[in-house]
Amino acid sequence: MLSRAAEAIFWMERYRERADNIARAVDCSLHLSLDAPADRESPWGPVVEASGDLALYQELCGEMTEKGAIHFLTFEEKNPNSILSCLSKARDNARSVRDAIATDMWEELNTAYLYVRGSAADPSIRPTPREIYTRVKRHSHVFVGIARATMVRGEAWHFGRMGVLLERADKTSRLLDMKYFLLLPSVEDVGAPYDSLQWSALLEAVGALEFYRKQYGQVLHTHVIEFLVLNPDFPRSILFCLRQVEKSLRTITGTPLSQAGTEAERLLGRLRSELEYVRVEDLLKRGLHEYLNEIQIRLDEINGAITDLYFLPQTLSSVLHHDQ
Repeated sequence: MLSRAAEAIFWMERYRERADNIARAVDCSLHLSLDAPADRESPWGPVVEASGDLALYQELCGEMTEKGAIHFLTFEEKNPNSILSCLSKARDNARSVRDAIATDMWEELNTAYLYVRGSAADPSIRPTPREIYTRVKRHSHVFVGIARATMVRGEAWHFGRMGVLLERADKTSRLLDMKYFLLLPSVEDVGAPYDSLQWSALLEAVGALEFYRKQYGQVLHTHVIEFLVLNPDFPRSILFCLRQVEKSLRTITGTPLSQAGTEAERLLGRLRSELEYVRVEDLLKRGLHEYLNEIQIRLDEINGAITDLYFLPQTLSSVLHHDQ
């Protein structure tokens, strides 16, 4: 398929998945802010920092407040990673490849964008934040279901799948880092009631609480880290995402697993194999924050290698696909 179409599908899915994950992160912070003891620091600073946009927030909004953070992460058009901005860019990319996706996929994505834009336009009739985030997540689930039910498993499918899973792996790492490094005041808080509450909120944010409890029972930070980073079967774990990205990439290139293949395949295979053999104790010993930060850097490198291999030159790509 044309590189322009492949890139549009890849970024359509990345931006849609990013909007879904931002909704999950903000919804998680709403839970934490309601249940936090009076002496605890607000979770809104960490969630904005985890998005990588703290400096932009301070420039646009000034002091960190719940109202400001919710607006910035949900409706702020000057924030390239707000839910509204992500859905707008996903929609722009989808419009450019209407012939490569099902009509129902386009309509679902367009409906999600119009809903959030309409909610931003008139605060007097705006739904509650929880209603907005629930709706965004539901639109995302429906879109994924339509894609699975209608798309031929050809190159378009696999480019979109790589976009979804790279974005999901990155955002799982950021949510986990937000809890472990940014929301934990001191090591004395490990195992305390509020600590367990935070881990439960994180699991719920990624749709993992029910399945985690079936496997582990009690909510312990070591088990949560293992589940979200190293579990080979949970669809939002980092290892699961990397395995599926590698499968899609090798399906496109035709390179067997026994060969190193392209630079993107080499980078993917190396990170995936490391996660297959590392233990959660090793991650904690190295420093989880540092390790998650390294994973985010390496995911960016994988994204860059895929871009170099298949997509348009970066100067033209940035014009077509905005702030990636």
